[in-house]
Amino acid sequence: MNIRLPLALVLAIIFQATVFAQTKSTGPIIKDYGKVWKVDQPDFKVDTSKTFKVVFDVANSPEGHDTTNAYIETAARFLNMHAQSGVPAKQLKVALVLHGKAIKDIISNEAYKKRYGSNNPNKGLIEDLLQVGAQVIVCGQSAASRGLSRDEFIDGVQLSLSAMTALIQLQDENYRLIKF
Repeated sequence: MNIRLPLALVLAIIFQATVFAQTKSTGPIIKDYGKVWKVDQPDFKVDTSKTFKVVFDVANSPEGHDTTNAYIETAARFLNMHAQSGVPAKQLKVALVLHGKAIKDIISNEAYKKRYGSNNPNKGLIEDLLQVGAQVIVCGQSAASRGLSRDEFIDGVQLSLSAMTALIQLQDENYRLIKF
C-alpha cells in the first residue's frame, strides 16, 4: 500500500478542519452587523495608537428592497475589526456619505413602506452606526432629484448640500476616503 495516499488524506482532513474552524464574529462596537474574520499575527501590524478617520463614499444599493446594503455594513466591519485588533473605540471616527441609489437606504420604515412596500432592511444598521457616533450624511442633490424630504430620513441622518461638499469637507478634516 502506498503510504502517500493515507498521509495526504489525513493532511487534507486537518487542513479542512482548520479552515472550517475559523468563524466570523461581530462586535465589540456594532453587535448585530459587521462580521469580520480574525487575522492572526498579520505582518503589517495595526497601529493601535493611531486615530483612524474614514469616510465611506456610498452610491450603490442592492436592486431589491429586502437586503442590507453591504457598502454601508462595511462601516460596521471597519469599526469591529479595528476594535477587535485593539484600537480603542474613541480612536475610530467614521462617516458615510450616501448619494445616488444608496439614499433609499437612509429613509424611515414609514417612508420605505410607502415607496417599496416593506420595512427598510438598513434601518437597524444605520441606527446602530449613529448610536456609536458615526456620521451618516445624505446628498441633498440626490435627495431632491429623487423626491426625498428631510422628514423621511432616519433620525440622526444629516442632510448636506451635496455629496461632493461633504466629501471635500471631511477630507479637509483628515478623513481618508474609501470609495465604492
